[in-house]
This record gives sequence, C-alpha cells and structure tokens, in this order.
Amino acid sequence: MVPSKGSETAKPKPAMPWKARISISFISTITDAARRSNGTINRCLTNLLDIKAQACSSAVNGVTSKDVTIHAENKLWFRVFAPAVSPAAGTLPVVVYFHGGGFAFLSPDSFGYDAVCRRICRHVPAVVLSVNYRLTPEHRYPSQYDDGQNFLHFLDENRMVLPENADVSKCFLAGDSAGANLAHNVAVRVGKMGIRENLVENSGFRRIQVLGLVTIQPFFGGEERTEAEVKFEGAPLVSMERADWMWKAFLPDGSDRDHGACNVSGPNSEDLSGLDYPDTLVIVGGFDPLQDWQRRYYEWLTKSGKKAQLVEYPKMFHAFYVFPDLPESSQMMTQIKDFINKKLAQ
Repeated sequence: MVPSKGSETAKPKPAMPWKARISISFISTITDAARRSNGTINRCLTNLLDIKAQACSSAVNGVTSKDVTIHAENKLWFRVFAPAVSPAAGTLPVVVYFHGGGFAFLSPDSFGYDAVCRRICRHVPAVVLSVNYRLTPEHRYPSQYDDGQNFLHFLDENRMVLPENADVSKCFLAGDSAGANLAHNVAVRVGKMGIRENLVENSGFRRIQVLGLVTIQPFFGGEERTEAEVKFEGAPLVSMERADWMWKAFLPDGSDRDHGACNVSGPNSEDLSGLDYPDTLVIVGGFDPLQDWQRRYYEWLTKSGKKAQLVEYPKMFHAFYVFPDLPESSQMMTQIKDFINKKLAQ
C-alpha cells in the first residue's frame, strides 16, 4: 500500500528477508483485491489463494494434529496440536489460540497459522487448541467474542476430546493481531462470569482455569491517529486504510473506533479493577503501526492493578512471528515458553 496523497516524507521500512517481503506483498495484494468498496469480501478469491494445511494424526516434527467440530453451522471448530512427549513427562498446559486476520481473513488451517501453532506446541511444550471463529463482515461484533467464549464452555464440558495429558486447569489464552484482541475480550468475559457465578477459582468454569494471556501485536485502535500510525503509514500488512476498513466491517453500524472493542484502553474501556483478569504478556514490534495502542494497553493493565509484561522487538514488523527463519521469531517462542513456565511454577 503506497502512502496517502500528500505524504512527501519517505516512510521508514524494516529490513525484511526477501521471502518475508514477497509473502507479505502477496498477502497484502490479495486482501486488498478481495476487499470491496461496499464493505463485503470476495470469498471466492480469498478461499482460492489461502493455502491450507491438513491435520495429521502422525507426528510431524514431533507434533500431531486433529480437527474437532463444535457447531458446523457457525463454523465453530478447532485444531488440536499435541506434542509427542513421554507419559512420564506428566500433564501439559493447554494454550487456546485465536488467529489473526483483521477478524475477516484466515483460519486455523491456513498454512501460516498451522505452522505457528505447531511451533508453540513443540517449544513450550503444550497442547495447543487453535480456534476457528466466524469472520466479518458476514458476522460482525460480537460474534467472534461469542465464539471464543462458547469454545471455552465446550472445552469445560468436553474434556475427553483432548489428549489424556492435557490439563485444562493450566489454561492460557493466546492470539496475534485480531486474535489477540479476541483473546483479551474473552479474558474479560471470563472474569465477569466468575463474579456472576462464583465458581471454581472465580474462573466461571468448573474445570478450566485461565492462568495467563499472551497477546502478540494485538489489533487495537481508536479515532486518534497515533505517532506510530502516521510514521509507518503504508507499512506491510497493516496500514491506516486497511485497518479503518476492517474496523468498519467489524464494529456495529454507527460506531466509531473509540468503541470499547477497538480502543480497549480508551474512553469506553472496561473496568478491570474488580475482575480476575489473568497475568498478560504483551509483544510489540518496532515497525508495527499499532505499537502505540499496544503500549497503551500494557499501561492500562498495570494502572488497573493487573500484572503485565511488555516485550519489544525494535526491528520487527507486524506478523514477524510467521517467519521462523527470523531470530526474533524464535526469541518470541522462548518468551512465550518462559512466560507459561513461570506461571506454572507459581
């Protein structure tokens, strides 16, 4: 995406490997072509070019996978990734993962997300559950949050669909970009459920206990144009024009970007002070136009009395974690592993 008209200052660009640059350019071109001016998406085009990875019951690089359907009509299903570990290793934590894509694109079986979840599964190690949720604009807010919450209810009542060594009392919510936004909002809902229902550990569930939240370059925004949004206008994948389109396609008609689902730390934010909100890892990239919103999120969490850890990768762009050849991508996997293991040790 080229800078907007009237922008004469050259925009800073990250140093990207040629594979990453080609892949991101391809994805950006396809999503731009699929987005229509009337707010709809050409699904035939996106489905044709969204490369899929099949689930595999045989171990691939030490990880098996299978798909489980919850609600076929709502396309609510998830992919289970299980590491091939010895039973003597004991029980494993469960990571519930929500994929990115602006609430409008991609799925757990998209090649890139299958690979990311396999890496998390293998590195932690953990049983990773990658959730497919309904996409906008066909299904607008709060459909995606409903699907995330309904998935947790299903999991709480159907533990038998998981490997025997999966321990849902050691549950972590995670996601990237729009999926990180989704994970945050599901965490808020879980906290509210606990207050209403006063169940085990205030979690709102009988078996599941959410111990932590991993937010990777979360997709937040607002009416204001932040310094980073202006500085990195036309950045790979995320630009003001693309983000504005996706928020308009997602939020209720008549809403602006200060809606609480978008500007989570803004004028319409939730009051977290009384909620059992999980400890949170916030991952930020230095070439991501969304970084100012992500730092505000971290600051809001700490001001609300919640424990949060900010990890920054100064030279990284939005979605850098999809490219395993980048050293920072591997470093991020280690950060996630350390965060989860630290919570498990408490």
